[in-house]
Amino acid sequence: VDFSYEVSRSIAACEGALLVIDATQGIQAQTISNLYMAIDHNLEIIPVLNKMDMTNAMPEEVKDQIVDLVGCKREDIIEASARTGMSIDRILNEIVNRIPPPAGSPDAPFQALIFDSIFNSFRGIIAYFKIVNGTIRKGDRVKFVSTGHEYNAEEVGVLKLKQDPRDEMGAGDVGYIISGIKVSSEVKVGDTITTVKNPCDKAISGFEDVKPMVFAGMYPVDADEYEDLRISIEKLQLNDASLTFVPESSAALGFGFRCGFLGLLHMEIIQERLDREFDMDVITTVPNVSFKAYTTKGEEIDVHNPSGLPAANYIDRIEEPYIVAQVITSSDYVGSIMKLCIDKRGVLKNQVYLTRDRVELTFEMPLSEIVFDFYDKLKSISKGYASFDYYYTTYQKADLVRLDILLNGEMVDALSTLIYKGHAYDFGRKMCVKLKELIPRQQFDIAIQAAIGAKIISRETVKALRKDVTAKCYGGDITRKRKLLEKQKKGKKRMRQIGNVEVPQQAFLAVLKLD
Repeated sequence: VDFSYEVSRSIAACEGALLVIDATQGIQAQTISNLYMAIDHNLEIIPVLNKMDMTNAMPEEVKDQIVDLVGCKREDIIEASARTGMSIDRILNEIVNRIPPPAGSPDAPFQALIFDSIFNSFRGIIAYFKIVNGTIRKGDRVKFVSTGHEYNAEEVGVLKLKQDPRDEMGAGDVGYIISGIKVSSEVKVGDTITTVKNPCDKAISGFEDVKPMVFAGMYPVDADEYEDLRISIEKLQLNDASLTFVPESSAALGFGFRCGFLGLLHMEIIQERLDREFDMDVITTVPNVSFKAYTTKGEEIDVHNPSGLPAANYIDRIEEPYIVAQVITSSDYVGSIMKLCIDKRGVLKNQVYLTRDRVELTFEMPLSEIVFDFYDKLKSISKGYASFDYYYTTYQKADLVRLDILLNGEMVDALSTLIYKGHAYDFGRKMCVKLKELIPRQQFDIAIQAAIGAKIISRETVKALRKDVTAKCYGGDITRKRKLLEKQKKGKKRMRQIGNVEVPQQAFLAVLKLD
C-alpha cells in the first residue's frame, strides 16, 4: 500500500504492462493488488515467468497460478530469465505486437496529464507528462488546470536515457516541460496541462488526492535547521505527492512538522531520503494512524495527533480505520500467522489453498495494529517467506485511550500515543522499562510513569548517581553522618525541582522496538 500510489502514477502513463512472476516463489500478495490496478486501467497484460534458469523453479505450478489469476492461455506465458537473457527478444516482440498504440487525436485541444515532477537547482521544477490529446510546441503559453496558473513552455521534450528536447510533441508522447516554476505547490501530480491558445473543455480524470493514513512528528535535531527541514520536505513532495506536512510544536522537541504517510515503510523511506539527499538529521515521534472522534455535540474531528484528542468528557465515541489484510504463506506457518493476526485484533475472513502447500489468508483488522511491528513479526514467524498486502475498508468504533508518558510528573507530549484499551497496560509497562534503559542517570531520581488520564498504570525509577558524602567521616558520633546525609537529601530534592531530564533521541523511536 505504501507504494500503490507510485504504481498508479506509472500505470496512468502506459497502455500495457509486463506481469513478471518469480518462478521459484510464485505469486506474491503485492503482485495481486498491482495487477488488479493495471486491469482497472484497461492495460494489456503480458505474463512473464522469470528465473527459469534456477534449479528450484516451479514452472508448471506457477503457470497454474497465473492462469487462475489472469485468465490467459498457458502458451501466452513467456518463460524467461533476466540473468541469462533467455526470451528477451520474444518479450520485446510481444510488447510491439500486443500492446495497443496510444489513443487520442493530435488535432484536438491540447490535454496532458502530469504523472511526476523533479526539482532542478538551475531550471526550477521539471514536470513529466503524458499527452492525451493535441499538440504542444516550444514557446506555447500553457495553463495548469487545477491552479489556473499560466506559464511559457521554455522547453519541451521526450524522456529517453536523458532528456531529449523537441520543437513539437503530439498525442501519445510521454515527455517533460520546463517553465521556470520555482514554487513546488504550483505543480500537482495528477493535474492537467492545456494551452491558453487552444484549451481543453475539462480536466483528465484519474488521480484522486491520496489520503495519508499514518502520521508522525518530524523535528530537526538542531532547532536552527527548522527552515532547512521545511525546504527539504517541500522538495521531496515534488515527486511524492502522497507526503503531506503541517507545522507543529512540541514542548519537548521544539518546532517541527506533522507529516502524513501512506504507511510505516513510506515513513522510513522519507527519513532515509532526508538524510541521504539533504543531509538532514531528524527526530521522528511515535507514529499513529488517523482517527475520527465524535463529540457529544455531534461534531466530527479528524485526530492525527494524540494531543488533538478532545477531553474524555466531551467524546461520544472514537472510530479507527480498518483494513483487509492478505497474507500468502507456506502451509507450515498458518497456525503461527493466525495467532499473530488474532493477537492484533484480526478476524479471519477467508482461507484459500492456492496450491497444496501455499495458502492465502484474509483478515480484517485495525490499521493501528500493523503500524508498529506487525510486518517484522510476520517475516520472523514465516522465516521470510510470507508476503503481505492490505487495503483500507471503513472506520469502525473502537475502545481507545490516550497513553501519556510522564518524567518526574511532566508529560512528554512527543511520547503520547492513542492505543486500544486492552493493550494499554502491557504497552505502558514495556514503554517504562525501555525508557529506563535509555534515559541516562542523573544527580536525582527520575520517575518514569505511564498514565491514562489521571491514573498511573506503570512506573519505573532511574536511580540517582550517589556521591558518598560520609567518606570523610572516620567514626565518631553517628549524628555527624546523619547531618551530612540529610543535607545531601535536601540538595537532591532542590535539584529535582529545577532539573531538566535529558531524553536521548533513540527514546522517541523506542516504541517501535518494544518486544
